[in-house]
Amino acid sequence: MSETPDIPSIFFYILSTGLPTTLLLTGIGLLLGLIIGLALALMRIYGAKELMWFASGYEKVFRGIPILVLIFIFAFGIPVELLWYINPLQRPLFSVFLALGLRSGAYQSQIFRGAINSVNFGQMEAARSIGMSGFQSFIHIIFPQALRLALPSWSNEYAVVIKDSSFAYAIGIIELTRAANRISFNYPELWAPTMVIVAIIYFLFTFPVTNFFGERQTKKLKKLGLGGG
Repeated sequence: MSETPDIPSIFFYILSTGLPTTLLLTGIGLLLGLIIGLALALMRIYGAKELMWFASGYEKVFRGIPILVLIFIFAFGIPVELLWYINPLQRPLFSVFLALGLRSGAYQSQIFRGAINSVNFGQMEAARSIGMSGFQSFIHIIFPQALRLALPSWSNEYAVVIKDSSFAYAIGIIELTRAANRISFNYPELWAPTMVIVAIIYFLFTFPVTNFFGERQTKKLKKLGLGGG
């Protein structure tokens, strides 16, 4: 962009340059967090004492470390020899995946644990009484209801992760924030409108999701007599 860009040009540049990476970071971070969080929740509810201690310790550790510190640890604090299977050029991206996923797992663990515990235990007993195993009872009776109960909180976690993905800017990854900074660096007079555009984009990708899956789902759960509140 040689000439001073107009607002539509800035908007399109930020979207086309930064949004794909932001969505990739968010998607992988949430998926990794879901896998870790669900495993930790099951450890806390059904696991042996040692597994409960491990899950509880994991939650405390990763909830207590700032996301930027985690990104720096994985990007610069781990010897290259331990990550020999990762292309050095891909290490920054991999570091953000890990940081977002491991931290999100600590929070998603609490989401799933609360959702599973919210399902009336009598349903498990009823399922066992008709001959279903404990695993079958969980998969077919408890888990589907827990997922529905978890949606409002999970939508909030999505909003947190997509905003936390902006910290990838600190290690040179071109996501929404860094794409915007490129413009403001070249055209300092456009710093304010560029940052406003980034804020609008983040809002457009968070508010509809949290509103639909959060507030509306909570109202549906209340009508069904689920979810409390």
